[in-house]
Amino acid sequence: MSKRYLSAILLPFAVLAGCKGMATPAADPVREEAAIRATDARWLAAAQSHDLENTVSYWSDDVYMLPPGGPAVVGKEALRRYVAGAFAIPDFSITWVTDHVWVARSGDLAYAVGTDTIRMTSPEGKPVVEHNRAVAVWRKEPDGSWKCAVDIWNSEASAPESGAATPPEAVSYPINDARLLGLIGKMS
Repeated sequence: MSKRYLSAILLPFAVLAGCKGMATPAADPVREEAAIRATDARWLAAAQSHDLENTVSYWSDDVYMLPPGGPAVVGKEALRRYVAGAFAIPDFSITWVTDHVWVARSGDLAYAVGTDTIRMTSPEGKPVVEHNRAVAVWRKEPDGSWKCAVDIWNSEASAPESGAATPPEAVSYPINDARLLGLIGKMS
């Protein structure tokens, strides 16, 4: 066998062996989950302080938000109006707990589930508390930061016991109801 023929056969294997060392390292799901949870904690602090620009910065530019009972909120500008409307509601506050985070093997996508509590004052001046379940899809951006790309939630409200009347202060007042959507419409 000639050296040239042998070189032609071995060259592709040598190239492949060299490329193997250049493979992208596997994502570390524990590290990525910790990064998402740290980002989530900073996001919550921004939302609780009603810092509009900082709060909005935790969503991706192409965010797709699906509030219950309302139209999809798509893109950063629509989201900014939505959040500004929420912050304008008297006594609006939010808190949340992220229960579980699952990171894709690729390390560039994750989803999280949790609960949140929203408090505000109704148009009638009554305190309102809403308990929700939520899912967030997180995407790792080219700069390595994590952003929420899809945000969806629904009410955790349970039906009153048989024969029991629902007290007015326990009635759900969805954040996406006509009042908030009306505020958003006036701001656009």
